[in-house]
Amino acid sequence: MMTGGNYSTIDSQKVSGSVPSVPDPGHTTVKFQESNLQTFPPSATQGKISGGSNPPRDADDSFSGNGNGSTRDETQSGGWLHKFTVGAYKPFFDVDTSDVVERLKESLFPFRGTFTEKTADKPDLYGPFWICTTLIFVAASIGTFVTYIAHKWKKQEWNYDINLVTWSAGVFYGYVTIVPLALYVVLKYFSAPSGLVQLFCLYGYSLFVFIPALCLSVVPVEIFRWVIAGVAGFMSATFVALNLKAHINSAGERSILIIASIFLLQLGLAVVLKLYLFTVTV
Repeated sequence: MMTGGNYSTIDSQKVSGSVPSVPDPGHTTVKFQESNLQTFPPSATQGKISGGSNPPRDADDSFSGNGNGSTRDETQSGGWLHKFTVGAYKPFFDVDTSDVVERLKESLFPFRGTFTEKTADKPDLYGPFWICTTLIFVAASIGTFVTYIAHKWKKQEWNYDINLVTWSAGVFYGYVTIVPLALYVVLKYFSAPSGLVQLFCLYGYSLFVFIPALCLSVVPVEIFRWVIAGVAGFMSATFVALNLKAHINSAGERSILIIASIFLLQLGLAVVLKLYLFTVTV
């Protein structure tokens, strides 16, 4: 055995017995606690991860419920700029077909006056958008068909009028956008504010009655067309006025004037549609 400094070297000598261990004063003994690996996840009482089956707080819940939680978080994070994103209007297009059909039926029974009550929790823009789009298509197609038949009947040359499409789009999209906006400002001024989306929804569904009216306008009888336009306008005006009556009554003495203006404005729309869409000139 050779020694040098603090180290010992064992050559090819035979050493019998055991070599005693020398304790190191700077060495610390580490003891491991027993863990139960048969149970997963560990229980919360041991200070481990608890609630392993629950999703994190920021989990995407857009496919569960109505998505109000995620929408609210996005709105708070984006501020007023969030209003200019598609996600801000996503909840207003998240509506079932059965709900849309039920609301269409409600618009055909204007004397009930329960539309705003039934749609107060979940107004939609899906129905109004497609009602206006369908009106544009029906107005253009019916008008084109009627004028074509009239020209062929009189053996005159017929040309397609593209202005019918642009005019219809301007009337329907413009009416269902500008009128609710103006009414929203008026109601807010008279301390009877209403939801803007609720007004868009109400006015959009009020135009549904004009779709069958436009289809019936193919009958080449002027008196019949006036009757159809008048009935459709009266139903639409009654639908809007009665559904807003209970809310506008809180405006005080001006409520009668506001309701009458709403009713007459809707009748005015029917007259405009009769003069420009329900009338065929050759």
